[in-house]
Amino acid sequence: MTEPSHNRIEAALKTYTDPHLQTDLVSAGAVKSIEIDGGRVAARIELGFPAKSYAPQLTLALSEVLRALEGVQAIDVQVDWKIVPHRVQAGKKPLAGVKNVIAVASGKGGVGKSTVAVNLALALAQEGAAVGILDADIYGPSVPRMLGVAGQPETKDGKTIEPKETYGLKVMSIGLLVEEDTPMIWRGPMATGALQQLLGQTHWGELDYLIVDLPPGTGDIHLTLTQQIPVAGAVIVTTPQDIALLDAMKGLKMFEKVKVPVLGIVENMSLHVCSQCGHTEPVFGEGGGEKMARKYGVPLLGQLPLDAGIREQTDSGRPTVVADAGGPLAARYREIARRAAAQLSLRPKDMAGKFGDIVVEAAR
Repeated sequence: MTEPSHNRIEAALKTYTDPHLQTDLVSAGAVKSIEIDGGRVAARIELGFPAKSYAPQLTLALSEVLRALEGVQAIDVQVDWKIVPHRVQAGKKPLAGVKNVIAVASGKGGVGKSTVAVNLALALAQEGAAVGILDADIYGPSVPRMLGVAGQPETKDGKTIEPKETYGLKVMSIGLLVEEDTPMIWRGPMATGALQQLLGQTHWGELDYLIVDLPPGTGDIHLTLTQQIPVAGAVIVTTPQDIALLDAMKGLKMFEKVKVPVLGIVENMSLHVCSQCGHTEPVFGEGGGEKMARKYGVPLLGQLPLDAGIREQTDSGRPTVVADAGGPLAARYREIARRAAAQLSLRPKDMAGKFGDIVVEAAR
């Protein structure tokens, strides 16, 4: 009987394409070790994205791939993950303690961007990451209501403010500092200044991801925000409707202009699901998100239905990923969250923290 070799094991692992990375694990650098002892094979996989609910499935899939090899008698596949900081825009310094900032944006309002942002943050936390969310919509903050948090944030040192915590998330929003029905009648510089304070003066602690729910649109304020926030990647939310897609394309172009990689597109309200009979209908058109993703060479992270349950759960302060954690919609959000984080894991890493400060002194 032919004993397995390192090359044969690696070649077999390369036949499995990870659905989140959209490449094989060897090419993605996720195979950290292969050990062979006679007919016993042990492989250690380290993903760059949180995968608590996916790891058992991946372990089983890779075990089946290796079991098909001649000479393999026993298999031990270990799957873990390690989240590292990734590069932000040139000249921007990453936030202290925050490994990665992911912006969630849309070209226009009314596409369910904040609902997607909240559920993605919750999904990342459920997958095993340390996550915070910043509601950057100064004029229409909705995240506190969606997550059921209220009350003035506290300060322990008189310099920084403590984020609210709920469902495993750290939360900050201008909506926590003003009355819910108080309009924010601020000009652009005041709004961007307030956001910078919320971002920089919140005691986030140690986070793998900070999700920033940007205000809708692509105007001067949005451009300024994306230039000033150290962002590792962005997610674009749209609906299949042509007018929404046009505005979403502007949002994508905005991120290209400020050198922020777009991790992918989420098509929201893809299908309407009748609550009475279950009939589905593409009321806003169909295929738009897929066409946009193909045109700009970015992944379509996933499609979400127009479902009354999503709205009801979010309005009640218990978003879908929490209210129905075992349901199919929560599973979709977790899949989209893993795909976005996986795409980020393929981006260049931030090496600034690897080196100490370099001091150049003139010769005497």
